[in-house]
Amino acid sequence: MKTNPIILDETIRVIKEEGGGLIFSNLVDFDMKYGHRRDVKGYAEALEYFDKKLPTLLSALKKNDLLIITADHGCDPTHTGTDHTREYAPLLIYSRTLKNPHSLGTRGSLSDIGETVAENFGSRLGVGKSFLKEILS
Repeated sequence: MKTNPIILDETIRVIKEEGGGLIFSNLVDFDMKYGHRRDVKGYAEALEYFDKKLPTLLSALKKNDLLIITADHGCDPTHTGTDHTREYAPLLIYSRTLKNPHSLGTRGSLSDIGETVAENFGSRLGVGKSFLKEILS
């Protein structure tokens, strides 16, 4: 069973119907189903499906919503073996309030994302370096 379509549809539904908060959606098929199993065709099809759903996801976002697309590791389906394959994870940010889209460069840690999310909700974790002001200024 492919779970990415179910998770994406549910994420879009919650964005449209709920009144705020944090939504964490793990598109686990990229990792568990295709990456670790080195299923290049399945991985490509999952990417194509995500690309087709992305406009729907973006249009569901409200003015002050912040979308963060990332991964916890790489898992290149063309690599040999079944282990993680990359040192760096992607980081894509979207908000309708972005004023100056630009590269955030190579971050020091994935904890930067956690610190950014915490600051977005008026809190701090005390780890990582928030990039919220950098993306919203």
